[in-house]
Amino acid sequence: MTSFRFIHAADLHLGSPFQGLALKDAELADIFIEASRKAFSGLVDEAVERKVDFFIVAGDVYDGDWKDNKIGLFFNREIARLERAGIPVFLLKGNHDAESVITKTITLPKNVSEFPTAKPGTFKLDHLKVALHGQGFAERSANENLALAYPKPEPGWFNIGVLHTSLTGREPHAAYAPCSVEDLRSRGYDYWALGHVHDFEIVAEDPLVVFPGNLQGRSIREQGAKGAVLVTVEDGRIAYERIVTDSARFAERAVLVEPDETPAAILRRLEDLLGSVIDAMESRPLALRIRISGRSRFRNEILARAADFRDEVQAACHRGHEDIWLEKLEVKLEAEIASTGKATDLLGLEGLLPTAEFSPLLVSEAEARIAEIAARLPGGIGAGDLALGDDAATLLAEARELLLSRAARVG
Repeated sequence: MTSFRFIHAADLHLGSPFQGLALKDAELADIFIEASRKAFSGLVDEAVERKVDFFIVAGDVYDGDWKDNKIGLFFNREIARLERAGIPVFLLKGNHDAESVITKTITLPKNVSEFPTAKPGTFKLDHLKVALHGQGFAERSANENLALAYPKPEPGWFNIGVLHTSLTGREPHAAYAPCSVEDLRSRGYDYWALGHVHDFEIVAEDPLVVFPGNLQGRSIREQGAKGAVLVTVEDGRIAYERIVTDSARFAERAVLVEPDETPAAILRRLEDLLGSVIDAMESRPLALRIRISGRSRFRNEILARAADFRDEVQAACHRGHEDIWLEKLEVKLEAEIASTGKATDLLGLEGLLPTAEFSPLLVSEAEARIAEIAARLPGGIGAGDLALGDDAATLLAEARELLLSRAARVG
């Protein structure tokens, strides 16, 4: 059997608008939008420099339909670099770039082969004795087990299965093309190049079943290093290594405050936490979510000056490192308990406001108002599922806390 190397990537999500970040901080959103492109360009650099024999993308090249052709032109430009280097590319459509989703097209270079969507197809590299089998998504939702219909392996060749799947379930990813590792093993292939799950995972060793993860983190749920996998095959023996491609990261930290800690003391504690955050950055810009909880006699003051306190936290982040950006500040402080055993509420508002769940009617009205606001936001940044960064119930809860804190100050 011949020796060769290939790159296995997935979930590029080119064109992701980072709507939540754009609403909170346009400058931070721009950093991550550029990072997504840098990640793919950097991976192409690696492919050319390492002289890989072929390049696989196991679904979700794009984040969704294009507003214009810019993202298609970018992808074409990078793939053309691979063509000039003599590197074939094998693409598979996932749920985000399914045949029914992407309506615009740009003609791709001749080195690109795209797996069919109606049934599994096979591409062969005769000089390497490599066969690649795969089926892309025709529709955004693929609920059937596609793997079971994949063809038999080519005898004496190195067989690769390419599939966009959640396997038996990988929360919070949608359950698409569900199948088991045993289903994959039943095909008799040597390697399974999977996509859809955004975390790097070696699912199985025999055969090697791999999720490379996405190239660039896109939200606070996607923390840590991101990238692709370089696979080397020598005389039938398989070795792999990660290629880290991300150029910006997400992280979160929690602070449990003491009852008598002043806002200034809380800020100092936050700065003390940044050492571990800076290590995790690895010289990349970082979007940091901070959660502050505990009982505090300064709760009302902090909530009443929420915007100012957030700015102070951002300033503390920048004192730690110029490229730490506050993605979100969550303040979940409890009121100090007075000697009577009850939290102070001098205007008597707390009894008038819901404490647990808001009524469906109120939530519905809030959702309607949010939709009105989102429609007026520039550049489509309010078009996401959570146009204002949180759902209606969360925003109502924050509004309740702000009202109570200001009432306490007035009282």
